Amino acid sequence: MATYITNACINCGACEPECPNNAIRQDDGIYVIEPDLCTECVGFYDRESCQAVCPVECCLPDPQRPEDESLLVDRALRIHPNDELLKERFAAGTFLSRFRR
Repeated sequence: MATYITNACINCGACEPECPNNAIRQDDGIYVIEPDLCTECVGFYDRESCQAVCPVECCLPDPQRPEDESLLVDRALRIHPNDELLKERFAAGTFLSRFRR
């Protein structure tokens, strides 16, 4: 599932710099996550980094956008085509993912 930010967001901005995909932006006074850029941090962290830093825990899996690990891996490779280390981790199966906890 892509992650989304609920309306409980207090606009602290803690999440935005944590996103490895630059998927988080402020829009009309609230932070939002661009679902086509969200990889749920697969390949980078073992859980969503936005949720890890959110003081009100409003970065949640979006039940309207179920996505599996393979789709998120493909998206990460598309977003980061020049990241050789990421490619190596994916090829070797040694990448971090919330699906592997």
